[in-house]
Amino acid sequence: MRKPAELASIDGLIIPGGESTTFLKFLARDGFLDALQSFVKAKPTFGTCAGCILLAKEVRNPAQESLAVLDATVERNAYGRQIDSAIVEAETKLAGGPLEMVYIRAPRIVKTGEGVEILAERDGFPVLVRQQHILAATFHPELSQDRRVHKLFVDLVQSEQNKLR
Repeated sequence: MRKPAELASIDGLIIPGGESTTFLKFLARDGFLDALQSFVKAKPTFGTCAGCILLAKEVRNPAQESLAVLDATVERNAYGRQIDSAIVEAETKLAGGPLEMVYIRAPRIVKTGEGVEILAERDGFPVLVRQQHILAATFHPELSQDRRVHKLFVDLVQSEQNKLR
């Protein structure tokens, strides 16, 4: 996507990992921020790592602007620096046994609201959550061979499309 108007032609969106402050600068500069905020309020959106940060209602360490659609508080870089990156296997609410989770300078979800379903945790903190049509992960599922998290998002998009029919 290069223009905000192109959002109208898609059924779902993945906001990837990266650097959330850089994302915000480009989104503001290119006039995308308002259009994206409207999109994520209405259509399936999956945020991974920095994408999770952008979706959260509150961002800490340091505080920053966000799309504020996920009822959660997120701390940036909570698991340490790049050198502290890790691959962890943990149980989830997804069928199929433990899930491999790749963390790179990952954020930590420190608080969730009532409407947020916690699908996986690490050290007692949520790492995979769902709130209606919003899915968020503090890890990078795209760096694992396990595709269950992506399937969950595709199923969410299909479910939302079926509601419109």
